[in-house]
Order: sequence, then C-alpha cells, then structure tokens
Amino acid sequence: MSHTQAQKEKNQAAGTSVLAAIGLTAFKLIVGIATNSLGILAEAAHSALDLAAALMTWFAVRVSGKPADHDHQFGHGKIENLSALFETLLLLLTSVWIIYEAVQRLFYKTEDVEVSIWSFIVMATSIVVDVNRSRMLYKIARKYNSQALEADALHFATDIWSSSVVIIGLVGVTIARFVPGLSWMVQADAIAALVVAVIVIYVSGELGWRTIRALLDTAPEGKRNQIVKLVEALEGVEDCHAVRIRPSGASWFVDLHITMDGECTLNEAHAVTEIIEKEIHRILPGSDATVHVEPPEMVGT
Repeated sequence: MSHTQAQKEKNQAAGTSVLAAIGLTAFKLIVGIATNSLGILAEAAHSALDLAAALMTWFAVRVSGKPADHDHQFGHGKIENLSALFETLLLLLTSVWIIYEAVQRLFYKTEDVEVSIWSFIVMATSIVVDVNRSRMLYKIARKYNSQALEADALHFATDIWSSSVVIIGLVGVTIARFVPGLSWMVQADAIAALVVAVIVIYVSGELGWRTIRALLDTAPEGKRNQIVKLVEALEGVEDCHAVRIRPSGASWFVDLHITMDGECTLNEAHAVTEIIEKEIHRILPGSDATVHVEPPEMVGT
C-alpha cells in the first residue's frame, strides 16, 4: 500500500466522521430544544464537541501525512497528539457544563421534559451512526497505526453508551408520567445527563493521559526489551544498547547501538542493520529506525 493511498483512506475516514458529526449535532439540537430534554441537549453539546474534534482530527491527519522538511525534521506526526489533547480539553469543559445543569435540575429548579417519538428516534439514530463510524475509524486506525483516528474511534464508541443512557432516562420520564407511584423517575433525564458526563470525563482522562505520554516521548511499554532481545539473538550481534524510542503521531523513531566484531566487513555490518530495521518495523509498524554499529572496544567510551 503506497503512502498516497494510505493518506487518501485516512482522509476519507476523517472526512466521513466530520459529515456524520454535523448531521447528528443538528438533529440532536433541534429535538433537544423542542422537547426540553437535558439529556438530549447534553448529547447535542457532546456531538458539537465531536464535530470540533472530528474537524481537528481531519486537519491533523492531513497535516501529519506531510513529509519531513527543514523545520520539522522528524515529520509532522506530533500534530495528531496535539489534536487528541485539544479534544480532551473540549470534552472536560463540556462535562463541567453538563454536571452543573444536571445538579440545577435535580436540586434547585424544575424543568418539564417533553418526551416524544422524536426523542427516541434521534438517540437511536445516534447509536446507529456511532456504531458504523467507530468501526470504520477503528479499522483505518489499526491498518495505518493512526493515533488521531484511534482517539476519534474511541470517542464515538463511548458515545454509543452515553446515548443508551439518555434513552434510559427518557424511558424513566415516560414511566413517571403514567405511573404516579414512580413520579421520582421524572428526574431520570437529569440523572442520565450526569451519567453521560461521568462517561465523558472517564474517556477524557484516558485520552488525555495517552496524549500527554506521547507528547513527553514516553516509549511504549515492553517494546524496548522486546527489541533488545530480538537484536541480540541475531547472528553477529554481540550486544544491543542505548535503545531510544520516540512516538510521533502514527510513527515511531527508534535509535539503537549494536556491538559487532570489529573485523567484520562493512557489507556484513550493513546487512545486519537492514535485518534489524525490518524486525523493528515488524514490532513497531511505521517506525523509522537508525542503527549505529560499534566494535567491542568502543562500548562505554
């Protein structure tokens, strides 16, 4: 698969996500205002942030695919990590607003929620759309190791659960109207909104932590030892050390030093480095590996 084809598929996936976010945001906002449902309005706000995040992801995917240049010698992959950080901050701000409004409705003011067939239609539509786009994004993210698309896919996967919670809240409000003994369930809509907020905060925390680790160049757990073990098992390699792994969007930059017999030819040393680079690429797809060969007497100097 060529780089151009891979970039095209990633751009198409991100663009489709943007279109879906536009449609869902508008649909939820209209129904939420018409029914005065905080749960649906919370989901509309959530979808609005989904739209902002999808736009950011679309932009990040396009920019991250650009080759390295004089000013960005390691490429533009970090823009994917910044995109995820931006998405995290938006989600946290939304959660604060949802919690505030839910607490207001539960303890300080009463709002009548008008539950109609459209309330259920919009949420069911949301679930169907999110199921399809999260699967699509996961597929492309795994295929091309795109952290930005993976973050989007995770985000929309949690939307499925939050939409389901809102439906439960709407069912509770409906039951409260027809069963006097269960009048307390009229607050189910606000409670559902709180649950949505908790889900969003949890996802934001997970995404934010991963983003911060990437921005701080944290190496993937266990990969260093895996590389050392694999390289030292190769014929002709006496030692593998000074292994450094740096993430950048969908790519990895790996530097390592190996010790070989000082009497081996340049062709022999080069052949070993070629094998090592291929093996590292198998462990970390999309990686750019640099192997430095040293004779035994150079180690530690």
